[in-house]
Amino acid sequence: MSYQEILKQYWGFDNFRGIQQEIIESIGSGRDTLGLMPTGGGKSITFQVPALAKEGVCLVISPLIALMKDQVEHLRHKGIKSVAIYTGMTREEVLVALENCIYGNFKFLYVSPERLSSELFLAKLRHMHISFIAVDEAHCISQWGYDFRPSYLSISEVRKIIPNTPILALTATATPAVVGDIQRQLLFSSENVIRMSFARKNLSYCVRTIGGNTAQAVKDLLQEVQGSSIVYVRSRRGTRELAEWLSAQGLTATFYHAGLTNVEKNERARAWQNGLIRIMVATNAFGMGIDKPDVRSVIHADVPDSPEAYFQEAGRAGRDGQPAYAILLRGPRAEALLRRRIDETYPPEEYVVQVYEDMCCYLQMAVGDGYRVTREFSLEEFCRNFKHYPVRAYNALQLLSRAGYIDWVDAEENQSRVMITRRRDELYDLRLPTIADRLLGLLLRTYTGIFSEYAFINEGALAVDLGVSDSEVSEALIVLSRRHIISFIPRKFIPYVTFVQRRLDRDEIVLPAAIYADRRREMSQRVDTMIGYLSTTECRSRYLLSYFGEESTQDCGCCDNCLDSHDTLPGTAAAASPEVIRQRILQLVRSQGRQVLEDLHLDGVPDRMLAQVLHQMLLEEDFLAL
Repeated sequence: MSYQEILKQYWGFDNFRGIQQEIIESIGSGRDTLGLMPTGGGKSITFQVPALAKEGVCLVISPLIALMKDQVEHLRHKGIKSVAIYTGMTREEVLVALENCIYGNFKFLYVSPERLSSELFLAKLRHMHISFIAVDEAHCISQWGYDFRPSYLSISEVRKIIPNTPILALTATATPAVVGDIQRQLLFSSENVIRMSFARKNLSYCVRTIGGNTAQAVKDLLQEVQGSSIVYVRSRRGTRELAEWLSAQGLTATFYHAGLTNVEKNERARAWQNGLIRIMVATNAFGMGIDKPDVRSVIHADVPDSPEAYFQEAGRAGRDGQPAYAILLRGPRAEALLRRRIDETYPPEEYVVQVYEDMCCYLQMAVGDGYRVTREFSLEEFCRNFKHYPVRAYNALQLLSRAGYIDWVDAEENQSRVMITRRRDELYDLRLPTIADRLLGLLLRTYTGIFSEYAFINEGALAVDLGVSDSEVSEALIVLSRRHIISFIPRKFIPYVTFVQRRLDRDEIVLPAAIYADRRREMSQRVDTMIGYLSTTECRSRYLLSYFGEESTQDCGCCDNCLDSHDTLPGTAAAASPEVIRQRILQLVRSQGRQVLEDLHLDGVPDRMLAQVLHQMLLEEDFLAL
């Protein structure tokens, strides 16, 4: 089948969008390829279509477990054999998944980067027929990137095991330096970058200066711009407080952050995506893999640390191509708070060493001991006992982890476990609520040995199989547990530390420049760029595009700077859209003749904007056919 036929059969589309086909043909011909596509550009199509056209399994590396699960579920619904391996699965589950990829004609194997270095995975990989490797969020491999993740460096080792396998790297945010570094780190045989313009003509960028009442400013904006919205704030507590306040004001809002359980995350994301809730107040944990096209506004109540983060988060507005807003609130201390984050994220080296010492005392680890030892570690209790400020301590642990002294997982969610405690013959006469009864039957059919040992379960997968919500499955499990039919151990968050090396003396702890000094300097430069964005008088879209190496000579025409509109949002985004203005002009010329152009005025459109559109229409000879 051709790529076009695959697209039509499985996705129902007649044509590819943007640079999708160019990327598909490049990786399909066996060339290492880096695809730069903005958020919402349809990245998954670029590896899923060619994978279906080739023999073997496509190895997809992604840092987002929720996105992996979601994509696997969608592929399975299309009848495409797919599987994901991620933290929380048992060794037996991982082994079955890998064996299926060797013998079971599976087309996609999704893997988190942390799994790449496991001996089991590497041993099984040697026996797989891999069609090509797809790396999502490829900027994470670059130490020059804003979201460097050391686990991504293992990808080069995978390439050495299967050296003739091409690789497709995909990202929505990369500066010119990061673009080059991605290709070097992934061992590209030759440079090959396919770019799509990051310009978003329907997205109006705005900065609004506020006096200090952030919640009221957010409410005012939500009343100005109707429709679905994401409001980004920096802290977990801030998400809850703002969402509750907005709800008390009569707006439908919920909150989302990394500290919620998977059930809570799924329920809230689903309610927002289905339009049951209008406003999602969230930290940056929300958004990756969320495909809601009709978001009319993305509001940042706090200024992000980097242009990359802001561009990606703001780009979740208006994916349907209709007018939308990306609004950044600038409080009286915005610049000072940004500067302070540099010291919070990269605290003094002597402080990092002190955190290491205190952590070892907290875990009662003697000098010379601890190699490969794993201990549960509560950051909250640790900070309380040793009088550390949580944010600085958190980042100190991150630096120690990146430097290779420890492996620290903040709050990993383990899986729930279930064992049936009744004899099989006792289950037939039970009178249970409908969902609990159906769930019990599903457990019996799905998990062998569940009468004699605990089985790890996935509430989300069970909910899908039963056609009910995650919360209904949780309630049914509680019902079965209270009736003493099952022994149910709920999931919990377990933060832990693994000592990668033996415990060292404090004078042996050294933070390499690539981990500390260089990264601190890069963050400082990104903060400078964000401060510049707050105060620039040039077109905001051009300012951002220039940072990513895309030089544009044309203003967007719809940001607050282009429209000289800072106290209020520019009329409507539709009125400010060059394409909408063009259509209005053509309609007037058709009805009134060309003489209307002599003294043209359009309500809600500034003269400067109108002149720009008219000039472009004359260059493109739009009036010749009229």
